[in-house]
Amino acid sequence: MGEAIGDILPLAVGVALSPLPIVAIVLMLVTPRARANGPAFIGGWLFGLAVVGVIALALAGPTGASEQGQPATWVSILKLLLGVLLLLVGLRQWRGRPQEGDEVAVPKWMGAIDHFNAGKALGAGALLSGANPKNLLLAIAAGAAIAETGIATGQRALAYAVFVLIGTLGVGIPVILFFVLGERSGPLLDGLKTWMSRHNAAIMTVLCLLIGVKLVGDAIGELSG
Repeated sequence: MGEAIGDILPLAVGVALSPLPIVAIVLMLVTPRARANGPAFIGGWLFGLAVVGVIALALAGPTGASEQGQPATWVSILKLLLGVLLLLVGLRQWRGRPQEGDEVAVPKWMGAIDHFNAGKALGAGALLSGANPKNLLLAIAAGAAIAETGIATGQRALAYAVFVLIGTLGVGIPVILFFVLGERSGPLLDGLKTWMSRHNAAIMTVLCLLIGVKLVGDAIGELSG
């Protein structure tokens, strides 16, 4: 199981460093419903990643992701495709980055966060984790990486749980700071929101390119080995 966890750590960090979801949770934490909406958002985030993981592991399980201790060919091809897709996402982010002096635009739905209840916060968390293109690709890649090690079903589930927990740190830490520090967390969270908003494209580009190159490199090595 240690090999599986080692393989998924970079992918989990890529999920954790998701600028727009972090901005969204910080915005929720400055609303009157923060104490309900913050934990609800985290619950939805966990649920979204868990659903993707269950599907990925279920599909990989019966098809044989490991052959004689080596990754099955289809898993290597899947990793290659996921890596290429991440590279394309990264390039798209870079091409769409705001130019110097441009106002940083945020999605229109963020303007409605002040009116979110716990149910909407939970739904937003699930969508931003499981339906986010970057996170979706990384979660599928994590499921494939775990399955190809050939470990038992229980160990696969535990390894993916580690992936989910690490991937939740980005949105989870602001909530922890809010509950621990109370009003004193305001300036810190506001600074985090501003920085993440301003550098969203750069962060996404670097993450997608680094992880995409890693997946492509691993896949080429496995297919040529």
